Amino acid sequence: MDILGTTLRVCVDDLERAVPFYERLAGGQALRFERGGVQVAAVGCFLLMSGPEAELEVLRKVAATIAVKDVEEARQVLTELGAHVIAGPVATPVGRNLIAMHPDGAIYEYVDRQG
Repeated sequence: MDILGTTLRVCVDDLERAVPFYERLAGGQALRFERGGVQVAAVGCFLLMSGPEAELEVLRKVAATIAVKDVEEARQVLTELGAHVIAGPVATPVGRNLIAMHPDGAIYEYVDRQG
């Protein structure tokens, strides 16, 4: 399984106020979208999220997003290593993802760009 990069997940109270700071910090423009009632801005290695507290409570449990070449391969490797796949793989607007709990209890999202 090839890990291509990681994205840090940051829950913020006010996305409009947070985006300019992270754009300046990361030196790039935010890519914005909405998912499940949560407003999201991807800026460099940061994924900013703002929305209903009930949704953010779930999202805060995911430590980071890990980009991989192939989510299905990641599922196989994770399972072989004793991780528990909580959700997915499922298709998203930009590829596929899954949520997995590692044997140490840490929870991560794995994503690829395949449709």
